[in-house]
Amino acid sequence: ATLCDSTLRKRSTTSAMMKSVAVALALLEGAEAFSPAGLKAAVPSRAGVARMSYESELGVIPPTGFFDPLGLSKNIDEETFAQYRTAELKHGRVAQLCVIGYIVPEIYRFPGEIAPGVAFADIPNGVAAINAIPALGWFQMVFLIGAVDYWGFLGDFEAGKPDLAPEELEKRKLQELQHGRLAMLAVLELLRHDSQNLVSPGFDGLDKLITGLPFLYN
Repeated sequence: ATLCDSTLRKRSTTSAMMKSVAVALALLEGAEAFSPAGLKAAVPSRAGVARMSYESELGVIPPTGFFDPLGLSKNIDEETFAQYRTAELKHGRVAQLCVIGYIVPEIYRFPGEIAPGVAFADIPNGVAAINAIPALGWFQMVFLIGAVDYWGFLGDFEAGKPDLAPEELEKRKLQELQHGRLAMLAVLELLRHDSQNLVSPGFDGLDKLITGLPFLYN
């Protein structure tokens, strides 16, 4: 009975691990639409790929160095790491757009209407817009974002792409990675400050949303 129990526990643990891996891969699959066109061809298959360390990969710079407190890069192959990196780049790009989306409405609003009878100028900026945007407006945004993510028709932009030396290209890639990381932190703080201000208006004694950039309102 003890041997049977031990066998069943091992099978249960193995099954749970396989399900966890399957869920993680499914979540990362959506990032492939934004990966460079040659990424899949350049990355070898998982089969037969040795596990390796990624402590010298692009993005490992002072003062944080190799920062992986959750051990996500431990014992993974190159293909999985490439998926993680693609997801990081994608999230960083979205975060940069989100920061711009917080700043621009403070100084400019599109003309016209987001839905019949509702002008863009009538929609408050930040978290308060969630309840102010009508269903038709949400449908437009969700459909556009979903279409881009599902079909990936934006692809790899060739127009305006500079011809850079390998060293300069590596430098630009690092800059994009770092800008995306900074933007993700900035979005978290914008959401925290905005949400707190929505609950307790004027808690910081200021009447503007983007308090870190006072010159916007001059």
